[in-house]
Amino acid sequence: MPSFDEVLKEAGEFGRFQKRVFFLLCQTGVTFSFLFASVVFLGQAPGSYWCRIPGGAELSERCNWSLQEEENFTLLSLRLVNGSASGHCERLDISWDASTSCASPLAHSPNVSVGSPRLAACQGSWVYHQPHSSIVSEYNLVCGHSWMLDLSQAILNLGFLAGAFTLGYAADRYGRILIYLLSCLGDGICGIIVAFAPNFTVFLIFRFLQGVFAKGTWMTCYVIVTEIVGSSQRIIGIVIQIFFTLGIMILPGIAYLLPTWQGIQLAISLPNFLFLVYYWFVPESPRWLLTRKKGEKALKIMHDIAKHNGKYLSPHYSEITVSNAEVSNPSFLDLVRTPQMRRNTLILMYAWFTSALIYQGLVMRLGIVGGNLYLDFFISGAVELPAALLILVTIDRFGRRLPFAISNFVAGIACLITAFLPEDIPWLKTTVATLGRLGITIAFEIVYLVNSELYPTILRNFGVSLCSSLCDLGGIIAPFLLFRLAAVWLELPLIIFSILAVVCGILVMLLPETKGISLPETVEDVEQLS
Repeated sequence: MPSFDEVLKEAGEFGRFQKRVFFLLCQTGVTFSFLFASVVFLGQAPGSYWCRIPGGAELSERCNWSLQEEENFTLLSLRLVNGSASGHCERLDISWDASTSCASPLAHSPNVSVGSPRLAACQGSWVYHQPHSSIVSEYNLVCGHSWMLDLSQAILNLGFLAGAFTLGYAADRYGRILIYLLSCLGDGICGIIVAFAPNFTVFLIFRFLQGVFAKGTWMTCYVIVTEIVGSSQRIIGIVIQIFFTLGIMILPGIAYLLPTWQGIQLAISLPNFLFLVYYWFVPESPRWLLTRKKGEKALKIMHDIAKHNGKYLSPHYSEITVSNAEVSNPSFLDLVRTPQMRRNTLILMYAWFTSALIYQGLVMRLGIVGGNLYLDFFISGAVELPAALLILVTIDRFGRRLPFAISNFVAGIACLITAFLPEDIPWLKTTVATLGRLGITIAFEIVYLVNSELYPTILRNFGVSLCSSLCDLGGIIAPFLLFRLAAVWLELPLIIFSILAVVCGILVMLLPETKGISLPETVEDVEQLS
């Protein structure tokens, strides 16, 4: 009985059919990158804000003050008694009422005396010049609540983590395309609810759920693409990453054109509903169908692929029914039960964690440096484009393992050098840091490909989802690690990134080379890889 790869080779390994499915599913990478990096624009710090004194709104209306006049009275009064106060997180410990004078609102205020001012922490009475421009001004994530912005990104990554486990398992159990479509629907619905969340608690709950469904769309589309092409064409998994990068480059344009965070949130969520039309254009993975003993459906899809590719399957292929893979409900034990599977799993989990932690850390570090947010973010995305091109040029010539290791070494060494370069040579510091960003981007993109090639069909989606869950764990830790260590020494996070990347480079050299090898169908196939 012919193997699936033999049938696929005759039907066309990357013909017109696969190119169409590939292009359609690649759009998922654009929308996923929107959500992945959206916090940078959803959570922009308000340009100017101040704390209103209790009764200030009523006094302002009675005295016919403009908002600017009320701000002047509030801040000038504060700075009169405490010149170092900014008015962002504190106010004078007074209240204005009907007896307060419009001309001298501080007169007869018992708690105000120059030299011994009494101040009070601001409690929810902030006034913003752009009140709905970001979730920071919408939910008062300033001063003592500023850490909640980091929490919103951690919650999203926690959703990615939950999605990797739950929807990765579901895709192996119930089918790739079904879970993909349900994930697109859930992603869009949760995104709309996030945009109109009445409070921060609801915002966090549905941002978590949006993360769950978004991870389902991203991981499942990647596996579908990998499973319908031949072994010589699997580097198209790298090309999918280019669409992720395009999303990173498009996002600042969307944020620039839309003045409110709700508009940005809707713009990055609504496109998911368009993907539902893929029901009529993207079939179920025939590899998956074979592992679930649905050989007739798989054969029908293979005939459709051959027809669209202008090929013809031999008559004896009508006998294909099911692969030799044994059907089972996957679990973590299946990934670590045998020696080669165990080694692959542990190394890949560490590689995912390291890549995500360093990648997100370097992206968020741009916010510490400052500058034009929209332009800097666009340039940081453009830097990633050469990564995919370098991979496409080298991966078929040198294999997967060597570029994977070298990219980690480059990222680690670049981070270490950047940490000790003097600040008075900014162009050199920026250039070396960019080289580190390029290196970790290459590593991040190769790990997707290598991960899918090192697991058998019946465990592939679950294995990729489980290992990539460490990516989400890195994303949860990254903002707290970056900002806490940077408070001690600005360059300390780069030292940690350097150590993690070099260790990863050493470990990936222990993985088997998968260049030109057919995707393994069973655990035994994986154990035979050298």
